[in-house]
Amino acid sequence: MVHLITELSKYTMIILFALYTYQCFSALKRSVDKEGQAEKFKSQVFYMYLFHLNAYAVLYLSMEKNPEILKFYLMQVAFFTVVQLCYGIFYKRVSKLVVNNMCMLMCIGFVMLTRLSYEHAMKQFQIAVVSMALTMLIPFFISRFRYFKSLTWLYAIAGISMLGVVATLGAVSKGAKLSFSVAGISIQPSEFIKIIFVFFVASMFYESTEFIQVVKATVIAALHVIILVLSKDLGAGLIFFIAYMVMLYVATRKLSYFAGGLLCGALASVAAYHLFHHVRVRVVAWQDPLAVFANEGNQVANSLFAIGTGGWFGMGLNQGMPYKIPEVKQDFIFSAVAEELGGIFAICLILVCVSCFLMFLNIAMQIRDPFYKLVALGLGTIYGFQIFLSIGGDIKFIPSTGVTLPLVSYGGSSLLSTLIIFAIIQGLYLLRERTERDEIQGSKRKNKKDKKKKDVGKKNPEGRKGVEPEYEESIHGTKVQDLG
Repeated sequence: MVHLITELSKYTMIILFALYTYQCFSALKRSVDKEGQAEKFKSQVFYMYLFHLNAYAVLYLSMEKNPEILKFYLMQVAFFTVVQLCYGIFYKRVSKLVVNNMCMLMCIGFVMLTRLSYEHAMKQFQIAVVSMALTMLIPFFISRFRYFKSLTWLYAIAGISMLGVVATLGAVSKGAKLSFSVAGISIQPSEFIKIIFVFFVASMFYESTEFIQVVKATVIAALHVIILVLSKDLGAGLIFFIAYMVMLYVATRKLSYFAGGLLCGALASVAAYHLFHHVRVRVVAWQDPLAVFANEGNQVANSLFAIGTGGWFGMGLNQGMPYKIPEVKQDFIFSAVAEELGGIFAICLILVCVSCFLMFLNIAMQIRDPFYKLVALGLGTIYGFQIFLSIGGDIKFIPSTGVTLPLVSYGGSSLLSTLIIFAIIQGLYLLRERTERDEIQGSKRKNKKDKKKKDVGKKNPEGRKGVEPEYEESIHGTKVQDLG
């Protein structure tokens, strides 16, 4: 009976998520009015809760009816409800699409982590609750305060200092110095420094885009990347590099800078291949994972087996073998999704991430302030490129870089940093909305003023038009004085 329910549920989950994904893009159409968008966003929330209920019903039945699963499910329902209510009450003009996608991606992450490890799922949930509480005020500060653009060198000093601490004192994980522990909590600073880095670059190019300013920004950016390379955190270094190149090109509009940067990046990649053993290992595993299945290619090969085994419709929750992939909870969670929930579900997951990325770019294009425009663009690039690195490594499109899938993979630092990015984007959305509202109100006031002047300048008792009373009195006064 349980197997039958699991088999049927995988189709309902695919249908629900496909409907949710469809609403992501249909809500972006220009032809849809605000009332229509609101209905679509409500439908998304409805589909999310149905998917969530369906998934945890299957997990409860397939995991020996453990009552802890039901408690965990109810805690998540309360969490998502509070998040939706808080944004609805305190930030009525935020992007509902971004809020819904944020909740949906976390929902998928909780479902998959519960299936893989209940303890890790509970820990991730606790981090999510604390992170959401910490980031809830960020949209308010971003939309109200304007001093962020004046902290240029503070961003640089903070970023380089934190990276230097990790390079010196950080713990080695998967061949790279990624994190250090504080009170038993592992922190990966590069996840937060990439946000500070975006603010630094935006602030530099807001001040000027002259050649000397570009040189200064490039030197500081290169210093960030060099420290990451020395720490052997090449995945983060690549994200920093791409974000800088995109922001540089948009700020200066000079293709020569972009082409020169890409050439330097290509040469640096070749150098990294020859200098670092773990880079060569990942390249070898990417080229032919089956040839080195026992060692280097084990993870990538098992990832491909999992995706292939799942097919279009998946094996069903708790019916696959994703635990054969050693880093499945972090780097390869997309493979677990594809195996148990199916290729269609995995494609929809990619499309939801793409809709977030497009929304980030849409906000960046509509903001007039060049500083905040670059911030939105930089954060969008980081988010989109991280998704590309994570999924691209899982499907063997590119060598694995050890990058997590935002909001879905296990990892407290990744979760918190991504929620910060989403909160900043929401703040920029509020800033754009308020700017547009102020412009409309200013335009209305101007039209009223012009209309008033026009009414005052209508035909006066003397039969003259377009002369204001005060000016007319001064003319008559002058004539009388001259005659006297």
